[in-house]
Amino acid sequence: MSDDSAAALYDVINRRRDTRREFTGEPVAGDVLQRVLLAAHAAPSVGMSQPWDFILVRSPQTLTTFRDHVAAERETFAGELSGERAETFGRIKIEGICESGLGIVVGYDPTRAGPQVLGRHAVPDAGLYSVVCAIQNLWLAATVEGLGVGWVSFYREEFLRSLVGMPDHVRPVAWLCVGPVAELPDVPDLERFGWRARSSLETVLHQECYRAR
Repeated sequence: MSDDSAAALYDVINRRRDTRREFTGEPVAGDVLQRVLLAAHAAPSVGMSQPWDFILVRSPQTLTTFRDHVAAERETFAGELSGERAETFGRIKIEGICESGLGIVVGYDPTRAGPQVLGRHAVPDAGLYSVVCAIQNLWLAATVEGLGVGWVSFYREEFLRSLVGMPDHVRPVAWLCVGPVAELPDVPDLERFGWRARSSLETVLHQECYRAR
């Protein structure tokens, strides 16, 4: 890899943001979306199982229904907070569902490669980890393409499964808001609004074995 290619890769990794309020509402071009999805589909997976599904949601009715569900869950979480935590959370936008105009629901199908998946017998969650690798690929590719991605996590799995018609054995892993953005913020929202600061590498790095801090 050339120095320029390496620098470009690290730049994309560091520019990636969880996008909320920056969506422009413009549609994603078909060729761009295809490249982003192909990048996700190229992710590594345990036993080459490729256990992911991608459901593209553009229906305004579905977007609004999911947004309302997420808003209710936000209120549930907000009701558990008080004082400074409640005030800080009140300033944070947690989703861009309708603003983005496109939701990509990512599912995990543990049956995709049959009952004997090479490499999954001792670590049952390895298939789920594979799906998360696909999401990261999608996110980095979207960043290269000038798109924002927002991972919405304020939802009940059974609600989302029913909303997009997933069968019972497929687990919804993520609703990703995807679309063109006016900009990507230099500082992540949670850090900018004071919810939590990024820790240094030294606080999570261990040599040879785990040592308590």
